[in-house]
Amino acid sequence: MISNSTIPDNSTAGEKEQSIQTEPGTHVEVHPLGSRARVLLTSVFGPYAQDDQFGSREINPMELYHNQVTRVQGPFSLRMFHRSWGLMMIQSNIKAPCTLLDFPTHDRLIDELKNNEYDVVGISSILVNLRKVQEICQLVRKYQPGAQIVIGGHIANMPDLKDRVDADHIVQGEGIRWFRNYLKEDTHQPVNHPLITSGIGARCLGMNVKEKPSDVAATLIPSVGCPLGCNFCSTSAMFGGKGKFLNFYTTGDDLFEIMVQLEMRMNVSSFFVMDENFLFHKKRALRLLELIEEHNKSWSIYVFASANILRMYSMDQLIRLGISWVWMGLEGESSQYNKLKGIDAHELVKELQDNGVRVLGSTIIGFDEHNSENIDDVIDYAVSYDTDFHQFMLYTPLPGTELHKEMSLQGVIKSDDEYDIVNMHGQHSFNYNHSQIKNGEETEMVTRAFQKDFEINGPSVVRIVRTTLAGWKKHKSHPDPRIRKRYEFDARGLGTSYSAMVAACLHYFEKDPVMKKKLKNLLKELHKEFGMKSRISSLLGGRFLLWKAIREQKKLASGWTYEPPTFYEKNNAYEKTERTKEKSQAVTCEYIDLNCPVSSKKQRSIMSAISTDAQSG
Repeated sequence: MISNSTIPDNSTAGEKEQSIQTEPGTHVEVHPLGSRARVLLTSVFGPYAQDDQFGSREINPMELYHNQVTRVQGPFSLRMFHRSWGLMMIQSNIKAPCTLLDFPTHDRLIDELKNNEYDVVGISSILVNLRKVQEICQLVRKYQPGAQIVIGGHIANMPDLKDRVDADHIVQGEGIRWFRNYLKEDTHQPVNHPLITSGIGARCLGMNVKEKPSDVAATLIPSVGCPLGCNFCSTSAMFGGKGKFLNFYTTGDDLFEIMVQLEMRMNVSSFFVMDENFLFHKKRALRLLELIEEHNKSWSIYVFASANILRMYSMDQLIRLGISWVWMGLEGESSQYNKLKGIDAHELVKELQDNGVRVLGSTIIGFDEHNSENIDDVIDYAVSYDTDFHQFMLYTPLPGTELHKEMSLQGVIKSDDEYDIVNMHGQHSFNYNHSQIKNGEETEMVTRAFQKDFEINGPSVVRIVRTTLAGWKKHKSHPDPRIRKRYEFDARGLGTSYSAMVAACLHYFEKDPVMKKKLKNLLKELHKEFGMKSRISSLLGGRFLLWKAIREQKKLASGWTYEPPTFYEKNNAYEKTERTKEKSQAVTCEYIDLNCPVSSKKQRSIMSAISTDAQSG
């Protein structure tokens, strides 16, 4: 959180520059207008899934799953977008009038800058979008010459960013406190939580998934940083390095209060927990479990967790807590990272899946010991886990990480003349000279890994059906009605839409004897468990979904790409300001206000009672 420029000479009389110390040796300049400053927060502009002069690349779309998890699965790839959660958190926690422009086009961004006056423009980005950030800075200087430019996000890890962009402030680390300091607001206020839908625009097999609000998970953000801190992790580096993290909600009671309000206001029962290792904080997690059981909540919780942390809990505890989806690192047999040390990870993955817990495994290609002779063994080992999803990423020393520092000292990091930063996304090429993998071989290696996983284990959406069915069969008669209710909710589509999807895949893979056998056996299980409705759904819906999948395949082959919609939101302070001359087309951002005068304990009791009544009614 270091400022590297001064405030422009457009401050009014009596509004002198100030500096507030936030951490030892670190200062934040204060904007002269304080909370009266008009703030625009923006993500980088699109398009995102096509090659252009600003660094967009077809191989690097704005889709987490299709980008780095299911990208070779064609019409079976899971397609969806995720909002810029960090910007939403900041907007929900400052009192200054604030507009959020998420996923704008280039023209839409220019229109906003030309037709609305701002005192501060905040930009969030990752490293590969450097050229877009440079372009946005130029546009701000052109159309908003009096505005201060603030840049944050992973791109702020770049040590020489201040020399590459025309910005006033580079914010490394947590942005809420930085902005509160910058705008002369109380940094000790509780952190309000925005209402965030975990994924938007879901699409698969050529169909836009029409989901009711109750079918989608809410995003829950308990903390930033990571208690473990692998040396290649840019998130860990962003928030201070190994072992550094900041909890927004430190107790199970705090989390339960947030989750109850998300449940009530968003009509959800599932939560995607955006926390690098949520279960690491065992005392908080077990207290949350107590409250979940006390208030009879049948919630599903999706988490990131390392194998050694998962083994701190019994399977019974994980099931009672509602853990339904786990993203975990599977670094390989000879990895120097010890998250799997002393653990039979294959056994763990199988145990989770047998209990209906979907597993997204993550494997890195390009460790020091990897080469063209052993890479197939590395890939085969990863594929043998048969996880529901599998992410493959190139070993990448991102600027700002300890790994980048180590490799810089070794003299193996490529210069700007040798390497284009737009390719530093982990799916294309190394930004350093690997000791054993040369001449761009890594590009084919990571693609080979995805293809092998798809070839052997099949579409991830089908693996999800398999795991969900296993959990349903095992726990449909669980003695705890709260747990039975959760498994019933997870299994609600198995006899209908999921049966149709498996049937469509069976037709699609008609000429693949191994995959055909797997799919046929899974469909038989569905028919046996759900009877006539499964048979009818597979018979009628299967052919229809096959037709949709083939159409989707043709669209993809013709170069069709998927882009997110633009979001335009203003906070309450902006709506109330006298400077708003015309009725805005923006919607008002929504968040859980923790500055409520009612005590937390009483508020939680009220919210829980309301929510419980709503469920039982």
